[in-house]
Amino acid sequence: MSTDPHTFPQGAGRSARPDGAGVSAVIVLAAGGGTRMKSRTSKLLHRVAGRPMLSYAVQAAGSLEPDRLVVVVGHEREQVQAHLAEFAPEVSIAVQEHQNGTGDAVRAGLSVLPDDLDGVVVVTYGDVPMLSGATLAELVAAHEAEANAVTVLTAVVDDPTGYGRVVRSGGAVERIVEQRDASPDEAVIREINSGIYVFDAATLREGLSGLTSDNAQGELYLTDVIGFANAAGRRVGAHRTEDVWQTEGVNDRVQLAAMNAEMNRRICEHWMREGVTIADPRTTWIEDDVALEPDVTLLPGTQLLGATSIATGAVVGPDTTLRDVEVGENAHVIRTHGELAVIGPNADVGPWARLRPGTELGAGGKIGTFVETKNARIGAGSKVPHLTYCGDAILGEGVNVGAGTIFANYDGTHKSTTHLGDDVFIGSNSVLVAPVDIADGAFIAAGSAVTQDVPAGALGVARSHLHVSNGWVARTRPGSKADRSAAAHEGGIHPAVQASRDVLEADAAEKAEGGR
Repeated sequence: MSTDPHTFPQGAGRSARPDGAGVSAVIVLAAGGGTRMKSRTSKLLHRVAGRPMLSYAVQAAGSLEPDRLVVVVGHEREQVQAHLAEFAPEVSIAVQEHQNGTGDAVRAGLSVLPDDLDGVVVVTYGDVPMLSGATLAELVAAHEAEANAVTVLTAVVDDPTGYGRVVRSGGAVERIVEQRDASPDEAVIREINSGIYVFDAATLREGLSGLTSDNAQGELYLTDVIGFANAAGRRVGAHRTEDVWQTEGVNDRVQLAAMNAEMNRRICEHWMREGVTIADPRTTWIEDDVALEPDVTLLPGTQLLGATSIATGAVVGPDTTLRDVEVGENAHVIRTHGELAVIGPNADVGPWARLRPGTELGAGGKIGTFVETKNARIGAGSKVPHLTYCGDAILGEGVNVGAGTIFANYDGTHKSTTHLGDDVFIGSNSVLVAPVDIADGAFIAAGSAVTQDVPAGALGVARSHLHVSNGWVARTRPGSKADRSAAAHEGGIHPAVQASRDVLEADAAEKAEGGR
């Protein structure tokens, strides 16, 4: 039996019956109120590993390839139906108008199926996200092999409090006793009912017709169908799963957190066995739809969400969150938040970068420290190294964007595009006021506010002249720290600045000499 949440073998139910008839129907119960969740969102739509819980239940049920798949809705049914319309539009919907127990819910499910339905009917729940299609197939196979009228999926737990107890007689199931109705001897039984069953359709219909609410809850219990079957001399069997998590439901946020933690542990373990290095699985979170290739390295504090994919050789983390991001081979992504973005092979991102939707970084490119990008296509080998906002931009190959550059893309009404051609150089602390086109090989001087196009190979300088007011500090801030420092100044410029100027002057002189 698989414990891997990624394993949902297709067609498992078709091989369960020797005659090839398969599973006639699966009824997924998803009508409960979920009051302990204390949420305006349906309990079934709370997420485990990035997906609504109900999606797992429907996927597992669908892997049996039943003739009909019915989801019974009730509480917050508009939300649930909207999810099903998107995720599984092929399912049939049944409505339980009043939450009057599991027996009533299954009656509602049967109401949308043919009156003469026969064969195998599987009943499962929408809040058991760990249950796999493989386990359901095993349950159906056991049902058929033992010629049971009813087969119960059970598990042995350390603390059975709150669960229905499975009372056996000679290996068969005699009855299932709910917590509130259990005697002291029955209460200590550790084999519990998962609430997941396989029924012969006729036994299910007949048993439901005789249900009463004569119990502590005043509800119609589906478990009473077992009593009917036994009384009618029909065999009731059980199939025990060793993976207790597959029977665990989620009723509150404590259980939701525990389920997410266990699912994440299994997902991390799965990927490590597939050749991914995860430095610290305890602080690494990977959602169910993420795809990873061998030799990926994930460092502590990494979250991979949605449909993120990471190619071989890439290193992600530490402290990185990516949602729906494609990362190419051998890329490095450090302390970055990204969503709906593409990072090319051998690219470098971070630390402390933010990639907003529409960012595409080409091969060997760089998005560096304290850079924010949005709807920006950055060509191969281009660099936006630090302290830059780059929005609504198209950058060619080999571009270098200096520190503090702002792509001014919004005038209060319209978003406009800035284009930088191949091998463009943008000096530090520049503002590029869109829409503007800086053609191939152009240079923009540091501190420029560019409002006009710059031709290929040109130098663009857009600065106001520097005005120096000597003695301004002494006149306006006498006695201040600045005034005292200025008074103590020995004159001249800093040697390092002078050295830089000397280099530039020597370079200019050399070029002038060569041009003669």
